[in-house]
Amino acid sequence: MSREEFIDMPLHQKIKTLYLEGTFVVAIRYYRHKVNLYLLENDYVEVFYNHKEDKIDKIDFLPRDHSRMKFYLDQIKLA
Repeated sequence: MSREEFIDMPLHQKIKTLYLEGTFVVAIRYYRHKVNLYLLENDYVEVFYNHKEDKIDKIDFLPRDHSRMKFYLDQIKLA
C-alpha cells in the first residue's frame, strides 16, 4: 500500500489497517494527546488520541526528521 492510499482512507479504515498490519512501537504524551507510534511497512504513523473527548483526532505519518521524534527516542530503552 502506498502512502497516498493510506492518507486517502477514512479514519476507521486507517485504524483497522494499523491494527492488522502495523506494529506498535511506543506511546508518548504530547500536549492534550496520548500519541501512539506505529511502524507500517517502512513508515512511522502517529495516532493522536484525545482523552478528554475520548476520540482519535488525527492519524498521520511522522517525518523521521520531525522534532517530536526525540520524545519517542527518550522512551526507548536498549538492553
